[in-house]
Amino acid sequence: MRTVDQLIVHAPPSVVWPHAARVEQWPDILPHYRWVTRSEGPPEGDGVVEMAAYRPFGGPLDWPTWWKSKMWVDAAKHEIRYKHIGGITTGMDVLWTLVGTPEGHTDVTIVHEWTGPGWPLIGGLAAELVIGPVFVHGIASRTLAGVARAAERTVGGG
Repeated sequence: MRTVDQLIVHAPPSVVWPHAARVEQWPDILPHYRWVTRSEGPPEGDGVVEMAAYRPFGGPLDWPTWWKSKMWVDAAKHEIRYKHIGGITTGMDVLWTLVGTPEGHTDVTIVHEWTGPGWPLIGGLAAELVIGPVFVHGIASRTLAGVARAAERTVGGG
């Protein structure tokens, strides 16, 4: 399973970066996040984080999700890597990249790669048909949009 979420954020990488790297503050800027806690490492640095979010389906249907990740932060390259080490998505690899554009904006891409849960016969299908497109993309696209809103508010002074 491979999902790619990409968005041009109308703010420079130096403004977008803190909103992407300060994961403990995501519940303050991302309404679908329930919590983010760090059990190892300094804020904005390498460590272990536990995240919980809702996958909204409209109306009263919000599906709670949870995962734990090892996190590596490369501020110089504007990259954040995650390896899911707990939850149904254990083994998933995630890469955030922030690249400046000639217009002074930021091209943010989130790539999720995973072979699926270890369920005999249906694990790969579950990842490809449901978990990736419905849950991973559903949460990642909202996360990316929320980080963009926060960064663009910073630039706009709002």
